[in-house]
Amino acid sequence: MDTFTQVILFTDTDGRARFREESIPMDEGTPLSRLSAVQGVSGLQLRRSPVGFRSEFHCTGTPQWVFILEGQMEIGLQDGTSRIFGPGEHFYSADVLPSGAVFDARVHGHWSRQVGSDPLVTAFVR
Repeated sequence: MDTFTQVILFTDTDGRARFREESIPMDEGTPLSRLSAVQGVSGLQLRRSPVGFRSEFHCTGTPQWVFILEGQMEIGLQDGTSRIFGPGEHFYSADVLPSGAVFDARVHGHWSRQVGSDPLVTAFVR
């Protein structure tokens, strides 16, 4: 069976953001055009970030897919690890603040930044 690898940025049980990968089955369609099940979405938002953009640590407000359309985006975690995503790559951003927690920039969330010489253009799909 064909699968699509979904990169997920999530909040672990200790409240810290981490990455994991899960497979989405692509078991519909035809042998020449494999499809996943339809996933419900509620909106699309585009963002352009200039060269030099960098955010502070923050949590995702509403879980959403992030697709990199142009440029490169680096996501950094509290443990010092980071991943760079380029055009055509994606991740599912779901590192929401744990229920009942008060945001602590030393524990929660991730930062993001534009990397390289090209502006960053992303599509957020909720």
